[in-house]
Amino acid sequence: MTLQQEIVGNAMQMAVVNLNPGQTVYCEAGKFLFKTTNVTMETRLSGPPGAGQQQGGAGSGGMGGMLRQAMGTAMQVGQRALAGESLAFQYFTSQGGEGTVGFAGVLPGEMRALELDGTRAWFAEKDAFVAAESSVQFGIAFQGGRTGMSGGEGFVLEKFTGHGTVIIAGAGNFIDLNPADFGGRIEVDTGCLVAFEEGVQYGVQRIGGLNRQGLMNAVFGGEGLSLATLEGNGRVILQSLTIESLANALKKAQGGDKQGPTGGMFSTHAG
Repeated sequence: MTLQQEIVGNAMQMAVVNLNPGQTVYCEAGKFLFKTTNVTMETRLSGPPGAGQQQGGAGSGGMGGMLRQAMGTAMQVGQRALAGESLAFQYFTSQGGEGTVGFAGVLPGEMRALELDGTRAWFAEKDAFVAAESSVQFGIAFQGGRTGMSGGEGFVLEKFTGHGTVIIAGAGNFIDLNPADFGGRIEVDTGCLVAFEEGVQYGVQRIGGLNRQGLMNAVFGGEGLSLATLEGNGRVILQSLTIESLANALKKAQGGDKQGPTGGMFSTHAG
């Protein structure tokens, strides 16, 4: 069943979700805005059960099943902690009739509802997840160590599988691209990537070589040493505003900008 939702607003969008009786939607802690009184709210450490899993009861296998479930929850929590994600999810279920719940991201920008049909997963950058119906599984995908250390933002990705609707958010405005429309490959600022479909290969490459122009790009270009690469045939969502550029603009407005003329790899945080 497709989640009935409407994304409203402009500079700071929010998602208004209409739940059928008994229908459940979950969000990352901190993304909830409002709900009607007939919608219950429950906070759990565990994500929604995957295909074939059960939430407990007779099918959970007694004490052994409870132990496996506890270990699985601990592993999920550990992965999210390592990724810097929220440790808990909030679940909202409509009781005794239709209900309404509102969610939002944490930065000025757009939101997008993605429909999963079970054939392709979606990957998103950290903190992009807002909410999803309970038939969508949330996971953490770790890119290779070399990719992660090179790309900064690229080491940890959120992964969504299953059937149903997942809502994501980003900063600024969104643009949808397909690498196949641009010769099969595009290169983007690592902070501009919001999400991409399974089938698109994600990597990180150094900007130029270790020569004069490469160092000029890294020092004065503001992009650091690396760009994200996206190859293949599938949907890619980019954002026009990065968290780093927003933070730098705010520091500059407050008189705390310490980047100097070089920016990029020599920028420092206001202390």
